[in-house]
Amino acid sequence: MAETVLVLDFGSQYTQLIARRIRELGVYSEIRPCFEPFSPELIKNCGAVILSGGPASVTSKDAPDFDTGWLECGLPILGICYGMQLLALHFGGTVESGKKREYGSAPLYLDECGDLFHGLDEERHIQVWMSHGDHVEELPKDFALLGKTEAGAVGAFRHEHRPVFGIQFHPEVAHTPDGKQILQNFLVRVANISSSWSPASFIEETVSFVATRVQPAEQVICGLSGGVDSTVAAVLVAKAVGKRLHCIFVDNGLLRHNEVDDVLTHLKGANLGLTIHAVDARAEFLRELSGVTDPEKKRKTIGRVFVEVFEREAAKIQHSAFLVQGTLYPDVIESVSAFGPATTIKTHHNVGGLPEKMNLKLIEPLRFLFKDEVRRVGAELGIPTHLLGRHPFPGPGLAVRVLGDITEERLSILRQADRIFLEEIRSFGLYDDIWQAFAVLLPVQSVGVMGDNRTYEQVAALRAVRSEDGMTADWYSFPRELLARVSNRIINEVKGINRVVLDISSKPPATIEWE
Repeated sequence: MAETVLVLDFGSQYTQLIARRIRELGVYSEIRPCFEPFSPELIKNCGAVILSGGPASVTSKDAPDFDTGWLECGLPILGICYGMQLLALHFGGTVESGKKREYGSAPLYLDECGDLFHGLDEERHIQVWMSHGDHVEELPKDFALLGKTEAGAVGAFRHEHRPVFGIQFHPEVAHTPDGKQILQNFLVRVANISSSWSPASFIEETVSFVATRVQPAEQVICGLSGGVDSTVAAVLVAKAVGKRLHCIFVDNGLLRHNEVDDVLTHLKGANLGLTIHAVDARAEFLRELSGVTDPEKKRKTIGRVFVEVFEREAAKIQHSAFLVQGTLYPDVIESVSAFGPATTIKTHHNVGGLPEKMNLKLIEPLRFLFKDEVRRVGAELGIPTHLLGRHPFPGPGLAVRVLGDITEERLSILRQADRIFLEEIRSFGLYDDIWQAFAVLLPVQSVGVMGDNRTYEQVAALRAVRSEDGMTADWYSFPRELLARVSNRIINEVKGINRVVLDISSKPPATIEWE
């Protein structure tokens, strides 16, 4: 296995970006909670450790800390913001709170370039992104100053005898123009890690792992939706277990217009070597969701019923032992506070929505990948572009786009509005420019006039965003002509909607989906 960089997460909103930037440099990275105990087993393939930033103050009584075994293991360590301040405290320095706060873009004045700032010494200062209230007031013994911030605070330091570095700014964000170079310097010049992680190496390692985990007589069930994630997961696992993989496509009654026929036609036409069995569970899902309006309860209900369906189908296949899911890293981050003191945003049906006890063991080969990485893995596997380019579709389907009570009538209204929206996006040639686009049916009614008659009908909201990985997103700016056509068509063609609105919220503070 290629050398790994472990990122200990102290709850920073940028922790995921640290992992992404390292992977972009061809080095595999994995995020662990800050409270992860040190063990020799963890560092067998580890080349370096990074301590992330975090929202807490290191001077507070309940500040998140970490096992000091990480400091004694001999691995190169880079502390970022909060992580730097923790290093200073652990080595005997002092940290002050609130006196030299800095937020936003600022210059860092370099006293010494050395390995960490190699190649950035022409001006002797660089622009960086600051976000801190605490600062290192006094350097620990045996530490050298590398640079100061505009406020005169310690901006970067290094241990004089050990490969331990700290930086007060965030190199992982785009607002630090030389941030990627600084991370590369740490990986290459300090940690001596080679760039060997790629989609091809990920496939090789994952196939080997799955082949070892699944015993020769065991069969594997895959929940296949036809989306990018589940399709890539299925093809990946099929390389490991072959015909022992049985893909189940569940029609849960929460899919888009003509989704069942479209998905089955495209998957079978792609010649991916998958065995696919379609199950009609519409009545079962809608029955369980009747009267459920709380978003979290919707997701948990759908997760439970999905597993019940899979286990029922698996029972028909002798020696079924595993369930494959296309869970991605953003699903995990938003669902469970698993990596330090981060906040749970919402439960994804395939993560926090799963029941505690299942008869099938889980295989989630994409659990630590972002969407763009999954697409690159899919391309390496030979999956056609038209399948990899599909917009993300949530596991709970239209249940989280029909706000409020879920009924067949309201689902039908939303399907029609959503179909029109996507048709017009495609006709304008904009589908591939957008990360995700969909319509939402709101649980409100408004007064309108149609043919001189008063109407009191429902409201549809249009949502479209641009994003790289789903962790952050900005709303898509449509041409006025397209919005006018979509609004006119929906109001004229969809009985039950008399008003169309546009969602222009970014993530954060909003999420991409409404529920």
